Amino acid sequence: MTETNPLKAPPKLMDQTAHRQNRDRAAAGFGQFNYIKQAVVERLVDRLEVMRQSFPLMLDMGAHHGEVGKACLASGKVDKLISMDPSLAMAQQMDKTANPLVMDYENCHFAEAAFDAVVSGFSLHWVNDLPGLLSRMRRWLKPDGLLLIAMAGGASLSGLRSCLAEAESRTAGGLSPRVLPMGDIRDLGGLLGRAGFALPVADSDTITITWDNPLQMMRELRQMGEANAMNGRIKHFTRKETMMQAASLYQQRYGMDDGRVSAEIEIITLTAWTPSPAQQKPLKPGSAQHNLADFLKTGQDNENKNT
Repeated sequence: MTETNPLKAPPKLMDQTAHRQNRDRAAAGFGQFNYIKQAVVERLVDRLEVMRQSFPLMLDMGAHHGEVGKACLASGKVDKLISMDPSLAMAQQMDKTANPLVMDYENCHFAEAAFDAVVSGFSLHWVNDLPGLLSRMRRWLKPDGLLLIAMAGGASLSGLRSCLAEAESRTAGGLSPRVLPMGDIRDLGGLLGRAGFALPVADSDTITITWDNPLQMMRELRQMGEANAMNGRIKHFTRKETMMQAASLYQQRYGMDDGRVSAEIEIITLTAWTPSPAQQKPLKPGSAQHNLADFLKTGQDNENKNT
């Protein structure tokens, strides 16, 4: 069956080939630099463990080394796992229990109602057409199936973005896309409803990470596979002058008393369910049998009687 996207696809900001190559290069050493992924794992598993039901078959999208899926299996809430990543080198690092598949996000297709849950941790900010992917995920899920996603939010690395832009403007006389634009919590939460999910919840929190210096921060982001893969990026090595200028600006603005630098990563977690007749439904407006004012008045009367 051919899947169609009811929503107009946005411009392709990301070069999926470059993104896959970045992950390939990062794959062998990713386990040494997966601290953001591990922070995401904790958030996803915390939500999974409080759910009453279990999930016989789960899909993990953008799995890296399979950290999310492994933790979900260990929770006892998941029986079997399928792990997908666009990078063959990443998939080769996964445990056999991950059942790895190599697919690009945009060319990823599964049968309708194939999974009981779909999860993803710190990968889907690299998707060009997130509304379209969410619509496909809903079709892949069984009724009352779980969608559980954590991804980078718009507040992530805002300081690095501004310092790189200022340094490039000073040294190269222009700007090129360098730091990926990321979603706002309201926009991402709204996409769940547009894609046909029920009971959507979006929440956000921020982790602060410190590094010895700005160059180490940028180097470790590359070692996570988070190097620039935007279509509008410059295709040659950045000038040394630009990088040193950006590092100097970042040190001035975000340096700490001990000489290290810090950056904030916003993690937006999305939880939703595919519609099912068994799900609780919100009450229709005007269907309440009691007026809130009656309760407030009663409380006020009691207070007046006691004075």
